[in-house]
Amino acid sequence: MFRWGVLSTAKIAREQLLPAMQDADNGVVTAIASRDEAKARALARRFGVPHAFGSYEALLASDTVDGVYIPLPTSQHVEWTVKAAEAGKHVLCEKPVALDAGEIDALIAARDKHKVLISEAFMVFYHPQWAKVRDLLTSGAIGELRHVQGAFTYFNTDPHNMRNQVSLGGGGLPDIGVYPTVTTRIASGTEPLRVRATVVRDKKFKTDIYANVNADFGTFAMTFYCSTQMALRQSMVFHGTRGFMEVHAPFNAGDYDHHRVTLHDQGHTHAEEYRFPGTRQYKLEVEAFARAATGSGEAVFTLEDSVRNQKVIDAIYRAGVSDGWETV
Repeated sequence: MFRWGVLSTAKIAREQLLPAMQDADNGVVTAIASRDEAKARALARRFGVPHAFGSYEALLASDTVDGVYIPLPTSQHVEWTVKAAEAGKHVLCEKPVALDAGEIDALIAARDKHKVLISEAFMVFYHPQWAKVRDLLTSGAIGELRHVQGAFTYFNTDPHNMRNQVSLGGGGLPDIGVYPTVTTRIASGTEPLRVRATVVRDKKFKTDIYANVNADFGTFAMTFYCSTQMALRQSMVFHGTRGFMEVHAPFNAGDYDHHRVTLHDQGHTHAEEYRFPGTRQYKLEVEAFARAATGSGEAVFTLEDSVRNQKVIDAIYRAGVSDGWETV
C-alpha cells in the first residue's frame, strides 16, 4: 500500500483527495501536516489517519510516508515540491504546479536528481470520458476537427479566499483557465501555436476575474472563457466537419452535470450518448499515481506536459496586455 502524506488541511484535500486516498485500492493516508497542529490532529481524527504533524518539515522527515499530496496555495507549490523531492518523497502537487513555465525547470531537476515521481494533479487526465473524447476524435467520428469551444465559471468574491489574493497565486486563469487548455491538448494530441486574449482584472483584488481566449492550433481553433465572477457553468464542445460532441460536465463531473459525452451527426438528426456513472476521477488519479510511483510504468501527467500547458497560460497573460497574437 502506498503511504500518503498530505501537506495542509485545504478544502480540496478535505472534500476530494483524502476520501479518494482512503478509498483507493492501493494506498492509505498515514500522515497530515498543518502549521496549526490542532487542525492537523482534527482532520487526522476525522479520516482515521494515524499521524498528525505541526509542521510540513516534520511530515517530510517521517519514514511513515512514501509520497505527498500538496494542496497549498499556488505560490508555495514549487518551494514545497522541491523540498519534498529532496526528502525522497514522491509528489502529487495540486494544479497549477507553478505560476510560470520557467519555474517548472526546478521541479524537473529535483525529480531527476532525487529519482522521485512528481506530477501535477490534473484529475481530468484520468477520467474515462476524456479517453473517450480522444478516441472519438482519433477515429474521425466528427470528421476533421475545426473548432473547440469551452467555458468554466464560478462566482467568488471572498477577499480571504486564496483565489482572490495575488500574493498566493490567485486568479481565474491559474485556477480554472488551465482546464479548457489541458483537456483540448489531451483530447486532440496537439499544441497551440499562438493565442490572443482579453483579460480583465478585479479593481480591488488585482486578480484576473475574466478571460476570453482564442487559441490557434493550426488545423483548428479553440476559444474559451473563464471567470471567477460569473454564474456557474462548465462546457466543452468539439465541432468537426461531420458532427460535433459535447462534454456536459468536463471538469467537475457530478457537480455541474452527469458524466456524459454526446456525439451528434452532421445533420443533427442522430445522437449517441456515452455515460460514465459512478466515476471518481480523484480516486483514479491517486491510484494511477501510486502505481506509477512504485514502478508500474503507468502514464501520469508529466512535468514536461506541465511546462507545455503553463506556456499557454503564460502566453494568454501576455496577450491580455499586448492586445494581439502571442506565440506559445
